[in-house]
Amino acid sequence: MASTPAPDPVSVDIAEAARLSDLDLLPRRVFRLRMLGMGLGGLCIAAVLYENQAPPGHWLWMAFTALVWPHLALQLALRSRSPYRAELRNLMFDSVLAAIWVPLLSFNLLPSALLLTLAVVDKINTGIRGLWLWSLPGMLAGFLGAALLTGFDFRPHSSTLVILACLPMLLIHTIAVSLVGYRLVRKVQRQNRMLDELSRVDVLTGLSGRRHWQQQAELLLKGRHQNGQPRSLLMIDIDLFKEINDSHGHAVGDDVLRAVAAMIRRHLEPGDVAGRFGGDEFAAVLEGDATRAAQVAERIRSDVAGMVLPHAPHLRCSVSLGHAQAEDGDLGLREWLESADRALYSAKQAGRNRSVGRPAERRDTVPALP
Repeated sequence: MASTPAPDPVSVDIAEAARLSDLDLLPRRVFRLRMLGMGLGGLCIAAVLYENQAPPGHWLWMAFTALVWPHLALQLALRSRSPYRAELRNLMFDSVLAAIWVPLLSFNLLPSALLLTLAVVDKINTGIRGLWLWSLPGMLAGFLGAALLTGFDFRPHSSTLVILACLPMLLIHTIAVSLVGYRLVRKVQRQNRMLDELSRVDVLTGLSGRRHWQQQAELLLKGRHQNGQPRSLLMIDIDLFKEINDSHGHAVGDDVLRAVAAMIRRHLEPGDVAGRFGGDEFAAVLEGDATRAAQVAERIRSDVAGMVLPHAPHLRCSVSLGHAQAEDGDLGLREWLESADRALYSAKQAGRNRSVGRPAERRDTVPALP
């Protein structure tokens, strides 16, 4: 009789504490729909009890079901050590209540069908695997117990009065559940967009993450092979980064990564794509040939050599760079990366703080650019 929204999907990357906190909110989310569903269900029940001239005990049970139980269920859940588990028990009892009312209503067709159907649908709507199946034994027990007490009194006809009394439950409750479901779908869509954005962007540096950068780089290389427009790949590695971490701490190391990323971003143009390739390694695909790649590499190298960090003003950093213009032999991103990586290795071997281009072009001294 009470409908509940599905629990919010929890990403494996979200902290367990946040997940448990979200689950503990389930009783409050269910409470409103339980009040609505059971309050409207009380109208159906009251119409049948009135027609059947039911005894006072049936009316008292109706008052408990429609008015008392929603508030009692909320308090039982909130005062439990595990509100989520307590609310699951409450949902199971909702189903038992619905099944008990079928014999008490003398199997009146329309309200009986509504109560049983919504009791099952509610469990499906929770998104908890198998909950509706777990509720069936309790429903069966409640149904048989109430049927034995009433002697299986069977009066299935639904009068016009009963039909009219069931319409609010059929219409209002269904619309309310649909609106809750819609809001949850929108929330999940927003979360999915956020997760997609997080998968695309390296949180520390603001550049593209490795996987997203590789996808973009592959597209740009494919475009080069199709239209012949020059593309160059630039690999950037922070020199002696481990020593920076060891000597100054990881917080300063993170400052260095962010600062180097900012230097790289400063020299990008529309159409260029940069990303964090590894721990202290960056990569960028540039529009243009080896000449532009050499110029951009030197600008980045010079900027990094002269940067001053607020929390470590005496620290001096440098980067080594390798670049490779895409050629016909670079059939895939792997071959292109290997070419730029070999150039980067040559820069490291030559003493660091310099750029080298394919084919192993030495750039120990690059003329300063205006």
